[in-house]
Amino acid sequence: MQRYFEFEELGTNYKNEIMGGFTTFLAMAYILFVNPLILMDAGMDQGAVFVATAVAAAIGTIIMGVVARYPIALAPGMGLNAFFTYSVVLGMGIPWETALLGVFVSGIIFIIISLVGVREFIINAIPAELKYAAGAGIGLFIAFIGLQNAEIVVASEATLVEIGNLGAPQTLLAVFGVIITVVLMSLGLKGGIFYGIVITSVVGMIFGAVPFPQQVIGAVPSLAPTFGAAFAPFAEMGIGEIFTLQLMIVILTFLFVDFFDTAGTMYAVANQAGFIKDNKLPRAEKALLADSSATAIGAVLGTSTTTAYIESSSGVAAGARTGFASIVTGILFLVALLFSPLLAVVTEAVTAPALIVVGVLMASSLSNIDWKKFEIAVPAFFTIIAMPLTYSIATGIALGFIMYPITMVCKGRAKEVHPVMYGLLVVFVLYFVFL
Repeated sequence: MQRYFEFEELGTNYKNEIMGGFTTFLAMAYILFVNPLILMDAGMDQGAVFVATAVAAAIGTIIMGVVARYPIALAPGMGLNAFFTYSVVLGMGIPWETALLGVFVSGIIFIIISLVGVREFIINAIPAELKYAAGAGIGLFIAFIGLQNAEIVVASEATLVEIGNLGAPQTLLAVFGVIITVVLMSLGLKGGIFYGIVITSVVGMIFGAVPFPQQVIGAVPSLAPTFGAAFAPFAEMGIGEIFTLQLMIVILTFLFVDFFDTAGTMYAVANQAGFIKDNKLPRAEKALLADSSATAIGAVLGTSTTTAYIESSSGVAAGARTGFASIVTGILFLVALLFSPLLAVVTEAVTAPALIVVGVLMASSLSNIDWKKFEIAVPAFFTIIAMPLTYSIATGIALGFIMYPITMVCKGRAKEVHPVMYGLLVVFVLYFVFL
């Protein structure tokens, strides 16, 4: 086991991997409850989606750990689930079963282009500066989510956002969590983020800000209402009626968002863990295959697009360096099916500090960008700033990729731009214009 995951070469051990896998799980456990609530608005069964979310996350994460050997966890993606419910089902009037079919098809397409190496080829063609910018932008985005979840930052009609009520119990607990986690990390304690979550949870229960679990084991809901529902349209309609132009646009959007969200997330986590070599991600084809397989599997189970989670950075910060940590995270998702009442302790106020501190860690990639070169600074800046301001990783990447060829050509460095980047410029412009 240790030889397969290269523990010695990567300077890790079982303790670090288990702690890292557990930390990643705690940082992203919120999806077990948020995803069912969002998809329930699309008319789906909440209990079934809960099970589908946990099982899809477990299978995808374990595949990532065993096949790609990376400490990167997968689960139904935030943003993609909102697009599924509010844009596709409610906005376009597409039945949720047909929308699931769209997710399944996008997953199959991803599997094909991952097997032939197209995804890896495109990712490796992206300049290092934009990858670093994507990592930093995702860090700011994650920190922003953490600040929102803690209600340290709240909405404002006058200024869009403003500071929240720091005296509110949940917000005060989150502030405490940030401080204790920062102290632990500053002291150089490996696993400081994990211990911060534990201490914050305990303090929250003591002062009544976090509920004590009412029971230890709960019944596992039935998966029947959503399992295989993606194929239900075939029993009612013909191929031509199902794959309309509207659904094809939906599939392309799923492809677009997942492609670049995953690319940015994987590179950011891998860069933090020190895996990037010569601007390339080793075993990228296996990591991308794991991601695309998880999307197809999740659609069959009954959930929106499953993708790599930036919260994996929490596990890396806690010591995870190999796929063994992903196996731990995947197993915990399965365990969560039996002990779901215990997850009530891990509230948004508890996980928010981890997200904020991870944002700090990821922002360190800003130092790798040559800000003195304007042709580099402009696309990097647009990539970084757009992610939190538009609440979309994909939009930030798109804007940066549009600006990069433009500034490089104007600077007389057109030959240094990979042909793929010119192609992506056209794709992204068309995306903004038509989709």
